[in-house]
Amino acid sequence: MSSLEREIEATRDRLADTIDQLVYRANPKTIVSREVSSIKAYFVDPVTGAPRTDNILKVAGGVVGVVVLFAAIRRVVR
Repeated sequence: MSSLEREIEATRDRLADTIDQLVYRANPKTIVSREVSSIKAYFVDPVTGAPRTDNILKVAGGVVGVVVLFAAIRRVVR
């Protein structure tokens, strides 16, 4: 086998590996799993497993703020 043929074969193998990685990353289950892990990491410290109360309070405050805003808008519109 010539060096050109070996180089072509090596390139073909790298391309196949790249395609396999892209297929894995684009799989909807992989995307959902990655996003769920990201959201969990926002609310729970991945190292200690302790809840991140500062982030939980930020989100809870935002939700309460939106509910109050909608209630105020509803009263004004009536």
